[in-house]
Order: sequence, then structure tokens, then C-alpha cells
Amino acid sequence: MRNRFYSPDGQRAAMVNKLFATIARRYDLLNDVMSLGLHRRWKRRVVTLASENGYRSTSSPGRGVEAAPTGRVLDLCCGTGDIARRMTGRVVGVDFTAEMLRVAAARATGARWVRADALRLPFPDHSFDVVTIGYGLRNLADLEAGLREICRVLRPGGKLVSLDFGKPQNRLWRALYFAHLRFWLPVLGRLFVGDADAYRYILVSLEAYPAQRGVKTLMEQCGFAACRFEEFCFGAMAINLGTKPSPSPRQSSAP
Repeated sequence: MRNRFYSPDGQRAAMVNKLFATIARRYDLLNDVMSLGLHRRWKRRVVTLASENGYRSTSSPGRGVEAAPTGRVLDLCCGTGDIARRMTGRVVGVDFTAEMLRVAAARATGARWVRADALRLPFPDHSFDVVTIGYGLRNLADLEAGLREICRVLRPGGKLVSLDFGKPQNRLWRALYFAHLRFWLPVLGRLFVGDADAYRYILVSLEAYPAQRGVKTLMEQCGFAACRFEEFCFGAMAINLGTKPSPSPRQSSAP
């Protein structure tokens, strides 16, 4: 399936940037429409899983988690900051698209917003305790390089929590799900942003994406440990998790 916003070659980053600049203002609304609001529940789960890595939940419903004083959180491919807004503490939101960051900055205070390429992050090694990413891995021009870069900026023992579209294993459900994406998403794109290709892109990119099982394998190959995933809607959505291993005592004491 052809799509002017998708390219498997070196033009992909520029094309994805153009796509998200087009949909930035309507991005959150369309997420609500596409998922019937369920994306908010899935993102809360991302925050809960991040909280298991040294964060504690707030007592106020809907506020997400409160970072410990030393907690450092990177929300990568942060978009409009929907996940970053649920975190407090030392939160950095990174995105490649300036229009998305402008929306994020207007809606949230307390986070630091940085425009940067996820494949070349402007942070030293071991900078963050947790990296969250919502609907971002699928859009990277080089998924393996992106995972290695995430691993680089995580401290030993730090965690990656990634939410994205999945691929159901059940063949019938997968066929129905892909048919839904194929016919419904272009309608939404045409209605809300005047461009059917803007949301047809999701299916095109998903077809090339290894999804939850393939991402788990890639994470292991890129140095993550304790890799696993959680599925929602019978595998249509998934959260991938992994931890950057701590060095062994022998490695730590080496001269």
C-alpha cells in the first residue's frame, strides 16, 4: 500500500516529521476518536509500569505518578506531551516535530521540552531512570539504532516502557482489525485534517513494524534484559518493557 508519508529509505524521517506537523493540532482529539478514549487508559498503564521503577503513585486520581526527587524521566517521541503530563519530577519530553512540541509546551508546565532526533539524543550516557515512548518506535527510521540509543541514555537498572500498535496472533481478529484500520482511518484523516493519507499511514507503518513479539526480540538483541510485553484488545495494542542490565560486581570493580 503506497502512502506519501511513508518511506523505508533515508527520506523517512523527513516524511514522518511532515506528517506529524500536519496533524499536531488534532492529534489528541483523533486519538480519542480512534480508540474511543481507551488510549488514555493504556497511557496510564505506561505510567504505572514506569512507577514500578522507583516512582510512587499520587493520591489524587488522574494525576498519574509522582517522581521521586532523584527520578529522571525521558518521554521520547513525546508528541503533545500526553504521557509527560502524567509524570512529575525531572521530566524531559523529546520530539522531532516542532509543531508537536509547541502544543506540548502550551498544555503542560514543569517538563523540559527538547527538539531532537531519537536516533541521536543530546544526552550523556546513563542520564535517565525511565524512558517512556508512546506510538513512537514504529515511526523510527532505524528501530534497532533507536533501541540502542535508548539503552545508552538509560542508567543501569533503568527501564524502557513503550506503547504502540500491535499485531494480534489470532488470524481472524487480525484480519478484522487490519480491515478496520484500512477503511476507517482514511475516513478520519479526511474528516479531521483533510488528508486521508495522514492516518492511512498508521496501517502502512504497522505492516512494516515487527510489533510486540519482534520488538521484544530486538530489545534483547540491543542489550535489554527482562523483556516482556502486555497486550490490550487481544493484541491490537501492546506495551513492551525492558530493563538495562546493571553491571556485574566483577565488571564494576574492573580497573
